[in-house]
Amino acid sequence: MKKYFTGIILVFTGILSFHSTLVAQDNDRQLAAVILHNDSLFWQAYNKCDVTNMMEYFSDDIEFYHDKGGITNGKPALAQSFEKGVCNNRDSFILRREAIDSSIKVFPLRKNGVIYGAVLSGAHLFYVQEKGKKERAEGLAKFTHLWLLKNGSWKMTRVLSYDHGPAPYINKRKPLTLPADVLQTYAGEYKGSQTATAYVKADAGSLLLQIGDKKFPLYAEKEDLFFSKERDLTFEFVKEGNKVVKMLVRERDEIAEELQRVNDKP
Repeated sequence: MKKYFTGIILVFTGILSFHSTLVAQDNDRQLAAVILHNDSLFWQAYNKCDVTNMMEYFSDDIEFYHDKGGITNGKPALAQSFEKGVCNNRDSFILRREAIDSSIKVFPLRKNGVIYGAVLSGAHLFYVQEKGKKERAEGLAKFTHLWLLKNGSWKMTRVLSYDHGPAPYINKRKPLTLPADVLQTYAGEYKGSQTATAYVKADAGSLLLQIGDKKFPLYAEKEDLFFSKERDLTFEFVKEGNKVVKMLVRERDEIAEELQRVNDKP
């Protein structure tokens, strides 16, 4: 009989433990939904440079740590940093933030089983649009935000913004296969005012650009326009009649170098 009741107790305890686990998981999901919703509203305001609305998501004692800009303490100082920084002169410069969804994680914080806060972490991209130019991905960074439940409202109390670096280039161009005789028309020696002598060779369905001892494959996007898969660089071959006379190198659609063709035998 004793073994029977012991078994019943163990089963009952297991059920309670399983139920508690389900409840905790459900609470975690609800918490994540709340934090991510508030986070999305904050970044909507950020992308609009609505500083007043942005400040609604920070606690009065906010501490903001930036690996390039130092420490900012308190809402007034933080608001001023936005107004004088990324939100200054939006007629000529607009900054937009975009989260990398796969990197976003929410970690609940508890005391005596009760949720009192959450840590939100992840990575995000920053896009820049200057007046008269196309928007471009400019930077990549990581972030860690401490959200605390204060007087019934969720507030960011500590913000870490770090590991800032250039945005990775994502090639979206599709290569085109050109006949060998067409590729050969671009082969030659090219010289510019900034770049050392460049040599272009036809190479197995693409072009090979050589500068010094470095070689770079170039892929055709259309007959006279080639691109690099590693960087946002394009190479346009300009003709006079049927003869190629120069090569225009563009970075992010802006001319970076103009090289004159000086020899058609590399």
